[in-house]
Amino acid sequence: MYLSRATVADLTADHPRIARALWWATLVDEAILRAWLVNMGQREASRQIVHLFCELHARLDAVGLATRDDGGAVYDLPLRQTDLADLLGMTPVHVNRMLQELREGGLIVLKRRRLQIPDLARLRAFCGFDPAYLHLENEPDRR
Repeated sequence: MYLSRATVADLTADHPRIARALWWATLVDEAILRAWLVNMGQREASRQIVHLFCELHARLDAVGLATRDDGGAVYDLPLRQTDLADLLGMTPVHVNRMLQELREGGLIVLKRRRLQIPDLARLRAFCGFDPAYLHLENEPDRR
C-alpha cells in the first residue's frame, strides 16, 4: 500500500498518536539497523550466527513462540543452512562449519529444524547480545 506524502503529513498533523507511533517505529528500525551493521561488519562468523539466533529468540519469545524446557530455550528454526548463508552473507560451507563449532562448544543443539539453546545467558554473552535495541518491552508514550 502506498501513502502519498500529503496523506502522511495530514495523518501526522491531525492524529498525534499516529505521529508518535510512526516516530517510535522509525526509532526501533534505526536501532535494529545499527545493531545489524555492527553484527555484519564487526563480529566473527560464529558470533554473527549466534547474534541472529539470539535476536530470533527474543522476537519469538516476545510473542510466545519460544519455549523453555529442561534443555533450555527452544524454538522452531525452519531456515536451512543455505538460508542462513544468504541472510548472513556467508557460504553454506562456512555456515556448516560454524554450526558444527557451536554444537561442539555446547552453545546450541539444532535438530529437525528446532533450535535448542541450553544456556541463553552464555549464548548472549558469546556474541555480546543485548536485546534492548529491539524495544520489545517498551511501548511509545500513550499520552
